[in-house]
Amino acid sequence: MGFLDNENVIYVAAHRGWSAKYPENTMEAFRAAAALHVDQIETDVHMTKDGQLVLLHDDTVDRTTNGSGHVHDFTLAELEKLDAGKTRGMEGQGYRIPTLAEFVEFLKTLPTMTLNLELKEYPEKGNDGIAYDAFDRALAMLDEAGYADRMVVNTFSGKLLEYIEDHYGDKFRRHTYYPIGYLRKGMTRDPYHTGGAYCCCMFRSVWNDPANIASKAEFDFMRSRGIRPWAGTAVKDERTVDLAIANGAPLITCNNPDLILELLRKKGYHA
Repeated sequence: MGFLDNENVIYVAAHRGWSAKYPENTMEAFRAAAALHVDQIETDVHMTKDGQLVLLHDDTVDRTTNGSGHVHDFTLAELEKLDAGKTRGMEGQGYRIPTLAEFVEFLKTLPTMTLNLELKEYPEKGNDGIAYDAFDRALAMLDEAGYADRMVVNTFSGKLLEYIEDHYGDKFRRHTYYPIGYLRKGMTRDPYHTGGAYCCCMFRSVWNDPANIASKAEFDFMRSRGIRPWAGTAVKDERTVDLAIANGAPLITCNNPDLILELLRKKGYHA
């Protein structure tokens, strides 16, 4: 059996950990997701002012912490002082922004867990140096930890997808997005040729509206290109789980893995 390729299973990835219950991208969210026996954890990487890799989705700390400002303007020591409990109204309970190194140590305790690592530094608007440096550092850290064969590298940047293909070949699995409009500018070739062995088939027009989950025909188009089409976070209840099943999605990335696992188990798609 290879990487998440049992055709009798629909796998579950915890988006930023169990983010519907715990503050997103915190160690508590990751631990809680792992305790549910999800198959994958998805998380996001930024780089600090002093070159440290941290797990945070946004360019700024405003939405998820009690701080304000761009991640690039903080040292790691400054970021670690922030309260990261804001997204779930859990301020004052000790939640903080973790480092990628801390997360990698945690993964070493989970020998079957896979990883979807999203690189949030983009090579645009003068940010090229930071983006490529963060990218290379993150991959080197995971490779050294022996995680290269248990992960996908995820980015909304077609330019970064080309970079990994050109500099790393097939060493790391690449994850892209459909429709192509979700990919940022800078691409020089078709991102669906070999640019993404895995692809999140996204909602087409209204963000997070279940009515706009990509159709079965679009999932089939991805499969015809040799790409495994995954379902994204619009899947959140029984109706949308049934849509993902009908589309033939082999994996669902979700914020509420407790419910999604329960539904898939009830329907015979997960152990």
